[in-house]
Order: sequence, then C-alpha cells, then structure tokens
Amino acid sequence: MPEGHDHPPVRLVVLISGGGSNLQAIMDAVARGAIHGKIHAVISNDPQAYGLQRARLAGIPTEVIDHRRYPDRTAFDRELRRRIEAFDPGLVILAGFMRILSTEMTAPFEGRMLNIHPSLLPRHRGLHTHERVLEAGESRHGCSVHFVTSDLDGGPLVIQASVPVHPGDTPEGLAARVLEREHIIYPLAIRWYCAGRLSMQDHHVILDGVARENPVQLEEVSAAELEALGV
Repeated sequence: MPEGHDHPPVRLVVLISGGGSNLQAIMDAVARGAIHGKIHAVISNDPQAYGLQRARLAGIPTEVIDHRRYPDRTAFDRELRRRIEAFDPGLVILAGFMRILSTEMTAPFEGRMLNIHPSLLPRHRGLHTHERVLEAGESRHGCSVHFVTSDLDGGPLVIQASVPVHPGDTPEGLAARVLEREHIIYPLAIRWYCAGRLSMQDHHVILDGVARENPVQLEEVSAAELEALGV
C-alpha cells in the first residue's frame, strides 16, 4: 500500500541504453507504491533499446537521443541535458546508461542523480567488471548505488549488495546473480530518496539525518522495508 507523504510524488527521469531490467524493477516499485515518485520520461541513446518498449507498455513517455547523430560528446551532452531539464526532474536515474557523462552534464544534477554499477565500488570502476573479478580470482562480487559526480563511478556510495564468486563461474552466470541484487538495492535507494530520507551534502551520503562513513549493506536493511518493495 502507498505510504503517507507530505509532498507530491518526486518527478523521475530514467536514462537507459539496453534491456531495461533495472527500469522494470523501478517501475514495479513505483506501481506498488513503494517509491513515492512518478516516472515522467525514459530516455535512451539507443533507438533499439528494449527498455523503451517496457516504458511504452507502461504508458511512460519515451525519447531517443542517438549519440551517433552528434559530432562529439559535448554536443550530445548538451542536448541530453536540455531534454532532461524539460521534465523538471527531482531525481535523474541512470539505469544501464552506457555513456560517460561530462561535468557539464552531471554538475546541474549533482545530488539528484543516481547510478547503479555492477561492482563493489571503489573496486572495478568502468566496464567488464564480471570478467575482471574472475580474472583477479576474487571471492566476492556485487553492485553499488552511488550519487553521480564528475568522477566516473566515483560518487558517494549509498548501498551495496554482494554475491559469492563460485568455482567455475562464468561472466554471464556471475552477472545474472549480481543483477538480481541490483533489482533490490536500486529501487530501495530510490525509495529512500523519494521519501526525503536520502541526500548528498558536501560529497557525503546523508541517510535518515546521519552522514554515512560507509555504504549501507543489503544485510542491514529490515525485512519490513524489503517486504514493502515486494522482495
């Protein structure tokens, strides 16, 4: 059931590049009232991204800004920023958005832009995280939600979830287990933000009025809160 709030639903804009499974998890959480927000647009840099179809099926407006049609990253970022700002979002959500954003793009949304990354940051920033974890022989892998800053995958960490690395794991199998955790912690972080419980101040994560020295771990989250998300 939706919870009581003293403010309108937070205006959300979601950026995607691919299948949109995290987008689906967020849409589901919004639909069940676990997130006090409304998705006003889903924007993709790839016209073939299946996530666009997910959004359309849910009646959410979609836009495509094909990066290949722009002469350089600056021109693309400028148009992306213009399109996002047209929706006046309270929160911008990067959900598998596979473009590196410039400071010109991230600065206007600092403190109201979240990303999910498939590693236990600060380890393994960038791409091919599952392969790199296996090559390094690590025993744990996972995912992290963080505020977006101009530092690639380096913004303040909100929450993480880990999975064991099994003998004989493949990048695909490992990725699938991590993705299951992504579908829990990303809606959870967005839930906190939309409830006014989560913010970024002076490059620090503030959760429930307390500055976090370390990210929340999924194991710390109460069963009642997870149940609200349908987990």
